[in-house]
Amino acid sequence: MRIALATCSTLPSHEHDDRALHAALRGRGAVVKQPIWDDPSVDWSVFDAVLIRTTWDYHYKHAAFVAWATRVGAGVPLFNPAPVVAWNTHKHYLRELEDHGVPLAETAWLDAGQLHDLPSLVRARSIRRGFLKPVLGANARDTLRFDAGDSAQLAAAQAHLTRVTDTGDMMLQPYLSSVERHGEVSAIYFDGALSHAVRKLPVAGDYRVQDDYGAHDAPIELDREQLEICEQTLAALASVVKARGWELQLPLLYARVDLLRDDAGRWVLNELEIVEPSLFFRHGPVAGQRLADALLGRVR
Repeated sequence: MRIALATCSTLPSHEHDDRALHAALRGRGAVVKQPIWDDPSVDWSVFDAVLIRTTWDYHYKHAAFVAWATRVGAGVPLFNPAPVVAWNTHKHYLRELEDHGVPLAETAWLDAGQLHDLPSLVRARSIRRGFLKPVLGANARDTLRFDAGDSAQLAAAQAHLTRVTDTGDMMLQPYLSSVERHGEVSAIYFDGALSHAVRKLPVAGDYRVQDDYGAHDAPIELDREQLEICEQTLAALASVVKARGWELQLPLLYARVDLLRDDAGRWVLNELEIVEPSLFFRHGPVAGQRLADALLGRVR
């Protein structure tokens, strides 16, 4: 069994979290390779399965990445499958999940190529502190928090919004300051079953929960509310798959559900990550074995 764990040419040298998965696959007799997803010399047809793992530069080459996933998935089992990969790379997917009842922070969707008056937008929504996020992006790139009552910050946010929406869509949300105290909770699922969960806490005064910015992560047990929203999110995903007519094996092989606490104290969905999420194997003692078993069980 030959397994490709697709990666990127810019993978940081310190990134070792997937080693538990590599070891588990090799321990089960698989030959594991890490080809770069956009390397034209790679013959993907020689693999029995391709697992998208650390393709963390795809948002810079979005169209090429979606085309790659479609092409590879047409000839080799690709996880996750190309249709949901393409769908999940653009945060408009959140609108569909919300339509199926998943709670989100209040969001204004700001289309590219249009002029958006940020002061009017924040007034209409009674936003005191705002948060701008690109619809196509990762790792907190081009995100911005701002105080709507500070004229200098609001002007800077308007300039930021104008620059980004020149070519890409944006989201405007109220800034959920609880991230500074409660962090972001991530629940990792394999084959539809909860494997483990982590809490990611930013450094003091920051909102970015990625370890690139010094954030700290630790294992946690989900409470009932968190678990219910995670299950609701995955059920909504299944409804979207059915509504779109995608003939996919459900549940998906892997998924990560990211939650934030809103200002009313309720947990809301921040992201559903089903393309190339960090899976925090370091916080799930048998997580690598679980994913290896799930993957090999699908391709044997």
